[in-house]
Amino acid sequence: MIEDDEGHARLIEKNIRRAGVTNEIVPFVTGGEALEYLMGKNGSGESWKGQPILILLDLNLPDMSGLDILEKVKANPHTRRAMVIVLTTTDDPREIARCYDLGANVYVSKPMQYDKFVHAIQQLGMFVAVMKIPEAE
Repeated sequence: MIEDDEGHARLIEKNIRRAGVTNEIVPFVTGGEALEYLMGKNGSGESWKGQPILILLDLNLPDMSGLDILEKVKANPHTRRAMVIVLTTTDDPREIARCYDLGANVYVSKPMQYDKFVHAIQQLGMFVAVMKIPEAE
């Protein structure tokens, strides 16, 4: 999970857990830390071979754009099959189209109202609980 808002990160994890998802969630506040983790020390991303990867990605990060992360993940032969769910406050149709053009699998706009945000994340948790995620090459 790449999310710089601590409150959003807690709500996301809490509601994904409520949906029965028990997989490890590794939180990152910056894109740089997340990319280092995903691509490894040598930058190849090959350490993920045979493992499923699901990325919950905020687009508005303090050090870089989530679009840059998405582009790098999808351009890498070892991480291109990663399931990427963009989870952000932006609902600009051009940005949504750009995310899908870069290979995002799902785009979810975070509602600004707390109760609607919680409901959206609960639905996302149910969706994640039944998804089949392909293994990395």
